[in-house]
Amino acid sequence: MECPRGGVLKGAGLVWTCPSSLLVVHFWAPWAPQCAQMNDVMAELAREHPQVSFVKLEAEAVPEVSEKYEISSVPTFLFFKNSQKMDRLDGAHAPELTKKVQRHASSGSFPPSGNEHPKEDLTLRLKKLTHAAPCMLFMKGTPQEPRCGFSKQMVEILNKHNIQFSSFDIFSDEEVRQGLKTYSNWPTYPQLYVSGELIGGLDIIKELEASKELDTICPKAPKLEERLKVLTKKASVMLFMKGNKQEAKCGFSRQILEILNSTAVEYETFDILEDEEVRQGLKTYSNWPTYPQLYVKGELVGGLDIVKELKENGELLPILKGEN
Repeated sequence: MECPRGGVLKGAGLVWTCPSSLLVVHFWAPWAPQCAQMNDVMAELAREHPQVSFVKLEAEAVPEVSEKYEISSVPTFLFFKNSQKMDRLDGAHAPELTKKVQRHASSGSFPPSGNEHPKEDLTLRLKKLTHAAPCMLFMKGTPQEPRCGFSKQMVEILNKHNIQFSSFDIFSDEEVRQGLKTYSNWPTYPQLYVSGELIGGLDIIKELEASKELDTICPKAPKLEERLKVLTKKASVMLFMKGNKQEAKCGFSRQILEILNSTAVEYETFDILEDEEVRQGLKTYSNWPTYPQLYVKGELVGGLDIVKELKENGELLPILKGEN
């Protein structure tokens, strides 16, 4: 099967003979509307990066290739340089695809190993990731949007037992996805770690649940009120908003960011759209029904209107600095 500008599909592999140093392969399906959307994104990227080659492969029409590269969902994008797979993106994430294309198109030659970091750096990184929280789940997707049945079941079990955990989406980082299999000597996902030690995959967790050992191994999530108390005091100035510092997702949140930024006072944010429990619980905890909400040393200051009034009266800066 021929592909644009000299790429050739042979057997169960991709042989790239194009002069371009970067090849992006889109595994797609005609029945998936999100694939059509990403085709439009690819077309725009092709115009912006003429030195990069973009190829579409219908996943179900090339089963051997799809199996070799573990294509389990569409759309999936593989990145090749010097005939070696160097990166991967699963799902219709236009901003992430754009970011990856820009990064790889501007980078120099890729190491023969296919890793952006030396092996020692990857091992250290994996160690840090597995220790990033007392209980770490490496899964396909996120707890809010699991992207495989096994990951979904794992999240349901952990939530049912009120276990506090953080997660890492292996689809977001191909280096971690492949490296963790070797690091843990465990070939499949999801993988659950406690205090940096591998507990196991879904079958092991089911066994631990059945034997009632799971509750003794994994840390319990604090009660909501305790969690909210900790969150509101996470920084001296805490803003609960829709979005984050880099990207506000509503006009009110954007306005309050502009006000805070104008004060040059350091602050942290919490995206309520990422945690429905916090989003609903904080309304009751603070007795304040809307967002954004601004806290100083754990005490509610108010929403956008209050903050605007304080700024106009010259009272905001002293409050933020804890002088009032």
